[in-house]
Amino acid sequence: QVQVVESGGGLVQPGGSLKLSCEVRGDVASVIVMAWYRQVPGIQRELIAELNQQNGQTSYGDFVKGRFRISGGTTKKLMNLDMNNLETEDTGVYFCNVHLFRSGSRTRATYWGQGTQVTVAS
Repeated sequence: QVQVVESGGGLVQPGGSLKLSCEVRGDVASVIVMAWYRQVPGIQRELIAELNQQNGQTSYGDFVKGRFRISGGTTKKLMNLDMNNLETEDTGVYFCNVHLFRSGSRTRATYWGQGTQVTVAS
């Protein structure tokens, strides 16, 4: 069994900051990529940032514009997203997505967290 657990969402004023965290739990042999996506009303789910846990490479969606930073945690099953200078347009549900190999499997699998709400409002 594998679980993807997100934390850190909430309400923040425009210009403020939030930190999201994602943890993979369960029967995991290795984590390949961890990423954050968001679902904004009226817009298809979009990639915010991703982290390759094998080589440390990162990439970001164009709308991030240097405001967000993705980083690893103390283990390769942890990942953080620091969001600064938040805008009202950043309001939405943020999802953690993980690509991994389960113990004893050679098939790459993808898991999603349940999502955490981020609301940017005065």
